[in-house]
Amino acid sequence: MSGMSKQEIVSQVQAWLRDHESQLLSDYQTLLRFPSLEEPALPNAPFGQANRDALDFMLGLSKDSGMKTADIEGYCGWAEFGSGEKMVMSLGHLDVVPVGPGWKHEPFGAEIDGGYVYARGASDDKGPTMAMFYASKAVQACWPDIPVRIRNVFGCNEESGFECVKRYMQTEEVPTIGVAPDAGWPCIHGEKGIADFLVQRTMPKGEVTMLELTGGQRPNIVIDSCVARVQVSESWRPTMEMCIAEAWDKNLDFNWNGDILTITAHGKAAHGARPFGGDSAAIRALRFLKDAVPLNQERDYDSLFELGHIGGNGIGIAGADEPSGPLTLNMGIVETEGDQVKFTLNVRYPVTFEGDDLKAKCIAFLAKLPGDYKLVSMSDSKPLYFPIDHPLVKTICEVHHAETGETKEPGTMGGGTYARAVPNCVAIGTGWEGDGPAHETDERMALTSLFKMAQIYGHLLVRLAQTAQEMK
Repeated sequence: MSGMSKQEIVSQVQAWLRDHESQLLSDYQTLLRFPSLEEPALPNAPFGQANRDALDFMLGLSKDSGMKTADIEGYCGWAEFGSGEKMVMSLGHLDVVPVGPGWKHEPFGAEIDGGYVYARGASDDKGPTMAMFYASKAVQACWPDIPVRIRNVFGCNEESGFECVKRYMQTEEVPTIGVAPDAGWPCIHGEKGIADFLVQRTMPKGEVTMLELTGGQRPNIVIDSCVARVQVSESWRPTMEMCIAEAWDKNLDFNWNGDILTITAHGKAAHGARPFGGDSAAIRALRFLKDAVPLNQERDYDSLFELGHIGGNGIGIAGADEPSGPLTLNMGIVETEGDQVKFTLNVRYPVTFEGDDLKAKCIAFLAKLPGDYKLVSMSDSKPLYFPIDHPLVKTICEVHHAETGETKEPGTMGGGTYARAVPNCVAIGTGWEGDGPAHETDERMALTSLFKMAQIYGHLLVRLAQTAQEMK
């Protein structure tokens, strides 16, 4: 190690990072100001111009540092330094989820307030991505003859399909070991399977006939606003008006236009991996309707309401395992097309489960429901699982303990990171209490968290380089 011990290199890396905190913050704020939402494709910008601009910014910073760079047709890019056959990879993403209503700070302003930087993407994932990039710059500066390669991958489609890393895997090199800075400390050694179930049926008809049910931004976001329209028969209208008058849910607004009742429901967005952390507006609307329809329609509307059960009970796939806990479900998008109502159900299933088994269970369960339910399609991203004694997991845990003094077991989660899409990778921790929350309003990152992450990542890259050298 250049005649220096491992700890001497770590000390130099961390001193370099302390000396460059102002540059780290400035580049972080610049990155946050790119409104890198997924947008219609443009030439060499498959996810829109803002994502292209954010990628160009990171590749420009990398070139300025003397790193070798590659642009993979705008899907993603990478920056690398070092030499040798072994390669340590970091996978971060530049794209962000939609903003949604209710922000107190400009979503792409990168405003500093009370020691926090506020912006969409502050914690997921631009802060960790920039902290890791600066950790790489520090290693490059302090360990010029590093015997492995360090490669930072910058993706542009993590939040809505992973098309960026799918494209990477078609032509680019797989790492010896790698990390995705986009999870909890010290690391996530198991990521649940992620499946989107598209379920549809004909809209219920009768004295209360459904005409519309619309809400949701993405499958992986809890629905925060939903509109339901129903046509109410003359004979049932007095009962419906009584139900409205007695409605306990103050997050529902009602409006009549002739015999058409429009229900506008308000909820709270959250990450689809933790649906219990939000409050689904669609569930609120369906809950009211199932309690307000005639007896002969109750089962019809109740089955619609049950589709949103966060344990998957409503489509017959509930379950749990010991390593990763229970299956969760988020009703992420509801929409109507013709006389059909469609539900995109974002499912996070345990690491020992099989997607094909869940599909079969869902089909069998739907066949028993009232109405003509059918599973239109199902996407499936398989689970990720590394044993706790794997060298990659052990190294991460050792560095985390050395830097924080905490003895913390690696965890599992329902969220999906790039680690599941590239071999030999796990997701590592980002931020601390008070940072985030991901996908929610007024997303933020503490300045102290940004700098502390860079320090830990710098130490980690040094240790991972050593671990990669020792691996066969």
